[in-house]
Amino acid sequence: MKKVLLLLAKGFETYEASVFIDVMGWNLIDGDGTTEVVTCGLEKHIKSTFNLMVTTDIIIDEVNVDDYAALAIPGGFEEYGFYEDAYNEKFLGLIRKFYNKNKLIASICVGAFPLGKSKILEGKSATTYNMKNDIRQEKLRGYGVNVINEPIVIDDNIITSWNPSTAMDVALKLLELLTSKEKSDYIREIMGFKI
Repeated sequence: MKKVLLLLAKGFETYEASVFIDVMGWNLIDGDGTTEVVTCGLEKHIKSTFNLMVTTDIIIDEVNVDDYAALAIPGGFEEYGFYEDAYNEKFLGLIRKFYNKNKLIASICVGAFPLGKSKILEGKSATTYNMKNDIRQEKLRGYGVNVINEPIVIDDNIITSWNPSTAMDVALKLLELLTSKEKSDYIREIMGFKI
């Protein structure tokens, strides 16, 4: 089983988290049966954007990185406290552990910021939220990142993306890297997304 740890910060975007759950879940049930998502946060109960309460499977202190093939991080809203958790040293330390073990890491939108703050993006190419001028992209540059103005950027084992519109493609790309292009394309097709 290829487990994906879905790391949730307070104020995470529910849509950006749900794509990983859906894609890996569809693959588990209707695909090759090899992927599973485990949700995780600093606390057991996390309030997302727009005040949806979520109970995680585990908390950060319970994570054994060796049990996982990949880490997925959705973005979130500052207004809901996203950066309070995303910049917490335990959160950043877990990112570094995944990176140091050469695990796949996928982020959506401002989920790239904890990657930048953890320093795993220094000298690498990445992207982040691209709307409302380029304030967010400039902020990511401040972490020593070569910011590419593209919807999805992959450098080494790290996937970053623009905004919520890229979320499904990021989840399907992660599935492809965990399985194969053919298997990811099959899930894309049966979920009704054009190939």
